Amino acid sequence: MSDIIKAIILGIVEGITEYIPISSTGHLIITGDFLTFTSANTETFSIAIQLGAILSVVFIYKDFFKEIVQPKNWLSKDMKMIAIAIFPALVSGFFLHSFIKEHLFSTPTVIWALFVGGIIMIIVEKFFKIIPTTTDVKDITAKQALIIGVSQCAALWPGMSRSGSTIVGGLFAKCDYDTSAKFSFIIAVPVMICAVGYDLLKSMDSLTMNDAQLIAIGFIVSFIVAIIAIRTFLKILSRLKLFPFAVYRIVFSAILFWSGV
Repeated sequence: MSDIIKAIILGIVEGITEYIPISSTGHLIITGDFLTFTSANTETFSIAIQLGAILSVVFIYKDFFKEIVQPKNWLSKDMKMIAIAIFPALVSGFFLHSFIKEHLFSTPTVIWALFVGGIIMIIVEKFFKIIPTTTDVKDITAKQALIIGVSQCAALWPGMSRSGSTIVGGLFAKCDYDTSAKFSFIIAVPVMICAVGYDLLKSMDSLTMNDAQLIAIGFIVSFIVAIIAIRTFLKILSRLKLFPFAVYRIVFSAILFWSGV
């Protein structure tokens, strides 16, 4: 199988999994290992193509982003809530970047993260009876934004899932499922732009033209697939909540563990 086909497959995996609480990074690592994808500086490729999926949020919620990027709105309530929510992950990611890439980008650590994350999702959904008080992204308070932001730090462990961590944080902050998911998507944009930019700057010297081509292919594929995935996931989440995704995580991690991947 050619590296281009592998990049396309990984782009599809990223696009599907970025907004479903099953961990896109975890699935990319596992799929990359299965495909023996070693080109394009594997860790950098996995991080960079996530930006394609992340930018699909800008496309879907273009009216929201078009409004907040205007200079007159830089100090608006929406921007302040986003800043509060992304601050913990940016600081943690900056200081833990090297450790994460060296020690957590492996199949065994992903398996554990999938399992632990699945258990946490079930506990939160089934044993904590949280009544939501916020049903719109624009009504999120500073306290709620901070809770969601701190929760997002868990996603620095590949396999935990950014959307899963932030949705769980949103539920704890008394936001409903739809609001938690949408705010999760929105705050992922600046976080991933910073994360990808920082990683590419550190890896630029080691990337070849072939690497750049494969990253571009994965980026475009993940962008297109993620647009479809977001709209589908929001419909599923409103009906089924987190439980089926939690079960999938646990079963998938168990299969991977017993298969000796």
